[in-house]
Amino acid sequence: MKRRDFLQTMGAAAAGGMLARAPLRSAKKLQRIGLETYAVRHAMAQDPDRTLAAIRAIGYADVELLWSFNLFGRTPQQVADILKKEGLRAPSAHMSADTIFVGWERSLDIAKVLGHDYLFVPDFEDWTKKTLDDWREWADRFNAAGAVARKHGVWLGFHNESYHQKPIDGQVPYDVFISRLDPSVTRLQLDVGNMVLGGGDPMKYLQQYPGRFWSFHLKDALADRSKDTWLGKGTFDFKKFLAAVPNLDQTPAYVEQETANDADGDMADARANWQYLNQLEF
Repeated sequence: MKRRDFLQTMGAAAAGGMLARAPLRSAKKLQRIGLETYAVRHAMAQDPDRTLAAIRAIGYADVELLWSFNLFGRTPQQVADILKKEGLRAPSAHMSADTIFVGWERSLDIAKVLGHDYLFVPDFEDWTKKTLDDWREWADRFNAAGAVARKHGVWLGFHNESYHQKPIDGQVPYDVFISRLDPSVTRLQLDVGNMVLGGGDPMKYLQQYPGRFWSFHLKDALADRSKDTWLGKGTFDFKKFLAAVPNLDQTPAYVEQETANDADGDMADARANWQYLNQLEF
């Protein structure tokens, strides 16, 4: 073999070896798919135990409970028992903001009974959020209550609604609120659909506030931002977003489509949205 041919052969072999050793990025999928029980509120109101069983049968692994709906008439222990029976986990719940003012430590004990790592406040009464100073005061209240929550092994957090993007005195109140929160004792839940409906960009918030969002509501939105819709039928790029979330396997993510009007619609939507996410690779 001539020297030139030998070198070409060795070069090709080396290149082939390098290609063989080059790691291929495998597609990721959500390891646990959760459901916010507000998405099936009509079915839950009829029969919460049977609905939780049906949620598990669809394939959901997690649920987010609604303290604000009084757990649909069940006691915390009854709910804990049915979750255990069905093999469901409830990493978090939504609750009224008033909870941090009255019986807060007792509520934190209840959170542990239900297996919650997080308690999220989704909104404030209208009369308590009219000014930026109102939002700053809420942040201060959260910081104090969050410090108590951490002593109980629970995180206090906040969930965004679409109208939290509406400026007050030229500033977005949600931004003012986040900037004043203490990340060592509070965390945030990002509802991507609500963010889009309000005119915000979830990807921008994920990049602007790294390490602040520890839970997600997965919700799609129509192009005209009039309402939410089935996952994959709207405008939001779930592949791009989920690929950008750090530590996604340790971050609860819940489906929450709000538009169903009856129990049958609740469950049909929940099934379709689970199927979309279960097949989604990113």
